[in-house]
Amino acid sequence: MTLGRFCTTIFALTMVAATAFAEEGGRQGIAFVQAPEMSSGVCTGKDAASAFDCAKKQCIDGGGTAEDCLEQAYCFPARFSVDVFMQSSEGPHWHEYLCGWESKELALAAAKVACDNVKRPDLIECTAVLTYDEDGTSEEVPMDN
Repeated sequence: MTLGRFCTTIFALTMVAATAFAEEGGRQGIAFVQAPEMSSGVCTGKDAASAFDCAKKQCIDGGGTAEDCLEQAYCFPARFSVDVFMQSSEGPHWHEYLCGWESKELALAAAKVACDNVKRPDLIECTAVLTYDEDGTSEEVPMDN
């Protein structure tokens, strides 16, 4: 067997195993959808399509329009995620979602990097507001963080 065939075989077996793991009730992914200045949605699911569909429905139900509810981020496995509120010095505000972190502490550390005012001097406000666990359960981030 050539090295190329060996690598192809290993890749194929890995993909089959990963698919089987996901289909057998394994880990879930998490999807974030946002209609800036209007609404948002967050859902977990066995695949990106189902998680995004659920999050878009939440966004629309919350007051966004189908056209404005945009897919923002998806991570598989979901692990830990953080929702970061940002506001530009020009006025508009939005949320950025950082997902797939091994721990809540790492997700919060990523938020601190995203809010670095040296790298993003255009932001007048930037703060982590919510964390999510792998099941999509949210928890408010204390204001002193």
